[in-house]
Amino acid sequence: MAYIKLPTAAELGREFPGIVGLMTFRPETAAPINELANVLLRGDSTLSRGERELIATHVSWRNDCFFCQTIHGAVAAAQLGQDEKLVQTVKTDWANAEISPKMKALLNIAGKVQQGGKYVGEDNIADARAAGATDLEIHDTVLIAALFCMCNRYVDGLGTWAPEQLDVYRANAARIVENGYSAVTESATAMVTS
Repeated sequence: MAYIKLPTAAELGREFPGIVGLMTFRPETAAPINELANVLLRGDSTLSRGERELIATHVSWRNDCFFCQTIHGAVAAAQLGQDEKLVQTVKTDWANAEISPKMKALLNIAGKVQQGGKYVGEDNIADARAAGATDLEIHDTVLIAALFCMCNRYVDGLGTWAPEQLDVYRANAARIVENGYSAVTESATAMVTS
């Protein structure tokens, strides 16, 4: 049970999990968060959707947010050929993961943002550029990391619950890959308000 009274879903017999419960509670704040997530994670980019989801997953893991690291890890895996092992390695040992040097440099920046924005230094940016990262990729990495720090604190700061069964996340990841983030919240909100 969350720290505040959230709408419940009859088919769950309880509140919606994680950020979905919070977004059904206050849809007017959900809309801009979902819009930003869709732009950053699903919009046009030279980074693949899977790579951007890896950044979100890595930051959420560093923040110890079980719901966010698990759902975004499932989305990343779904977009990277169902490679759950890679996702796990990026969470726990990104420096040795089988990813490009550019992704390693961007994950390093994301980890610095997770600690605090001032931990990012010119040397981190230079390393990313030397590995082939563009200014837009660096910008979006910092913004994805900042967004997920906010979302992780939102989810955990209000004490939401998270399912433990990985199949729940895999099923939701398939819907997110197909329809985006707004659609998940909109369908949850419709269930509560209808």
